[in-house]
Amino acid sequence: MPAAATDAFWMPFTANRDFRKKPRIITGASGHYYTASDGSKLYDTFSGLWTSGAGHCHPKIVEAVQKQVATLDFSMTFQVSNDKAFALAERVTKMAPEGFTQCFFTNSGSESVDTALKIALAYHRARGEGQRTRLIGRERGYHGVNFGGMSVGGIVPNRKAFSANLIPGVDHIRHTMDLAHTAYSRGQPEWGAHLADDLERLAGLHGGENIAAVIVEPVAGSTGILPPPVGYLERLREICDRHGILLIFDEVITAFGRLGKPFAPQRFGVVPDIITTAKGLTNGVIPMGAVLVQDKVFEAFMQGPPLAIELFHGYTYSGHPVAAAAGLAALEAYESEGIFEQSAALEPLFEDMLHSFADHERVIDVRNCGLMGAIELAPRDGAPGARGIEVHKRCFWDEHLVIRNGMDVLQFSPFLNAKADELERAFEGVRRVIDAID
Repeated sequence: MPAAATDAFWMPFTANRDFRKKPRIITGASGHYYTASDGSKLYDTFSGLWTSGAGHCHPKIVEAVQKQVATLDFSMTFQVSNDKAFALAERVTKMAPEGFTQCFFTNSGSESVDTALKIALAYHRARGEGQRTRLIGRERGYHGVNFGGMSVGGIVPNRKAFSANLIPGVDHIRHTMDLAHTAYSRGQPEWGAHLADDLERLAGLHGGENIAAVIVEPVAGSTGILPPPVGYLERLREICDRHGILLIFDEVITAFGRLGKPFAPQRFGVVPDIITTAKGLTNGVIPMGAVLVQDKVFEAFMQGPPLAIELFHGYTYSGHPVAAAAGLAALEAYESEGIFEQSAALEPLFEDMLHSFADHERVIDVRNCGLMGAIELAPRDGAPGARGIEVHKRCFWDEHLVIRNGMDVLQFSPFLNAKADELERAFEGVRRVIDAID
């Protein structure tokens, strides 16, 4: 691709000047592989961006989208709606943990988070507890890049340029990462459940009666894969119950099979009040997100005059019919092809592949949960992140692999139906690259 052709697109979360020196351009995809602009085939170790668990260009989803866009391309969902949105909401709530009866559609994970926060605030107001306005996030948490999500999020580079304009009334509990106690854990670390007690500290500081909600990722993803310590989520739930605080699980990454189950509560046995989703909802084919709420939350809004709008919130594309058609086809594929079961069966092999790097001289930690894994490299002196981006580039050009790095953390999110031999070859390529760098 000519250099000038890459000038107009201001890429997200990218060092644009560096990228334009030698662009890495994808022109096609099929199954577990991308096609690059030079015609080479690249194995995708990140299944899109945590999105495409069933594989790229899944024929059932492609067919559903093609049919829908030729039948009904758009209809508003303000006072009118479309059949596919209702059908998808019904299917998602039946897949969700017991008690989640309502589904509010958005267009992204960022929008799902802001929607969930607004629902939480409005819920308490509807119940006569309008003083509950404080929101609690977690350090190193990622909840999208809208102002609400950034405010409860705890990734420093995402926040610092906008710190003066983040929403007020937000605090953060400690994150669960401590290499002195958790390094090289397989699955959930045994150490760290006590860190949930930081929420109790904030309840004492601000008054638990003034806190509306706490939001956490069941497994923190974008920050570098931080599995919850054993007992940690249970203690968060207990503290929230004690103080009447809503617990929100941000499952934009973890929902739809990433943990071997439809949703995190079905793996960890801890049920929140609100769940945010996106990504895997449509297998990444069409942008779409959803917020699921327990029946008690929805019913709190259904108390006023029947002609009154219960929640003044929504988006032009909420419940978009083409996105909903993609979602229906994706959920059908997940169920009919046993993809969640395949994900659970693949997890032990994936864990072993990751932890085979544990004794590498440039590796300081390996961690995993479900089909989410990280290999953390020791940073170069004075150049944090340099090793990580070099591995990313060399994997692309030399090994025909697409991996994701966050600074010096190499992140892996394999397809839920990944083939063992392809995954093994991918990690062999990653090892060659790590061996070759200084």
